[in-house]
Amino acid sequence: MNVFGIGLPELAVIAAIGLLVFGPKRLPELGKTLGRTLKGFQSASTEFEQEFRKAINTVDATVSAAQMADTTVADANLPAEAPAAAGGESTDTLADQAPD
Repeated sequence: MNVFGIGLPELAVIAAIGLLVFGPKRLPELGKTLGRTLKGFQSASTEFEQEFRKAINTVDATVSAAQMADTTVADANLPAEAPAAAGGESTDTLADQAPD
């Protein structure tokens, strides 16, 4: 068992010191408070992670939509013969390629 880099022997020493400092009557109360605090941190962390992922997904969707719009606009502005030339295909006919 390893919690926050602290092993079982270290936890036992911390519990013994806590028992000596706070006494047996207040120790369960402190344990409950610590448990509630950790549960609050866990739920806040989960909520933060969900909000962060939602923001990332929103940004990704916006960027994708902008890239698609830019591509569509760029394709609409190309001259009619540009796609054939850009694709590497030759527009020469056999008559144009014949030696003189």
